[in-house]
Amino acid sequence: MDYWQLITLGAIAGFTIFLGLPLAVMKNLSAKKKGFLNAVALGILIFLIIDVFSHGYESASDAATEALAGKSPAGNAVIDLVALFGGIAIGLLGLTWFEHKTMTKNVPQILSLENIQKGDDHLRQSFNDTNAYRLAMMIAVGIGAHNFSEGLAIGQSYAAGEIGLAILLIIGFGAHNTTEGFGIAGPLTGVLKKPTVRFLLLAGLVGGGPTFVGTVLGSLVFSNVAYILFLSIAGGALIYVSMLMYNAGRKQTTNNVIMLGIFVGVCAGFATDLIVTLGGA
Repeated sequence: MDYWQLITLGAIAGFTIFLGLPLAVMKNLSAKKKGFLNAVALGILIFLIIDVFSHGYESASDAATEALAGKSPAGNAVIDLVALFGGIAIGLLGLTWFEHKTMTKNVPQILSLENIQKGDDHLRQSFNDTNAYRLAMMIAVGIGAHNFSEGLAIGQSYAAGEIGLAILLIIGFGAHNTTEGFGIAGPLTGVLKKPTVRFLLLAGLVGGGPTFVGTVLGSLVFSNVAYILFLSIAGGALIYVSMLMYNAGRKQTTNNVIMLGIFVGVCAGFATDLIVTLGGA
């Protein structure tokens, strides 16, 4: 496999995320079905949280263990740990700050929470639609940070001469990214005004494009610190949006339906990830 084939396949692995996005334009769904689909998307995000933190923590803890054994400088371990916890702060607290600023400054006065509570059903739906679009884009950002680290893994495998592993990673991540598109589309199944093609393209680029970028950069140079940082940023961001999705789901259906959806989503995440694991990655 030559370099340009790697780049092409890396792009395909990222942009399979578009396969899951058409869910957002489904019509005539009951509140119970919307809540279930939202919960399935939440389950996928929970799997991603487990996945990104397991890889990020493993790299940081290995550096700390080697430093304690005197096999590497202590400074390397400190930097990796700062990247781990700093990334979580950026992803979790950064999105909290961003959401607070956008909600308080960019929402028209007529769509304030007080007016919504006093307003009619149409006004309330408009408010919910606005939040759904913001949530979908925040999910895309969190998934994008995660996919950047996946792209780095593909590119680094190629740079190390492990072509077979690189191909297996491309296949596995490509299948997995399809479910991530479902995660982005989940919050949009309940909106009154369906998303435009332009919005879905933008969300797909934000979520899937970093796989391609990471593949290119990983094939040229690899930084363990950057790898840990992007994983932890993704993990923090995914925790934040997962809490928002759970709150939204509780308004649509019962807790039993939500837990069933989460179970299905988590299982879907692990099932697609098995493709990579069984390949020896």
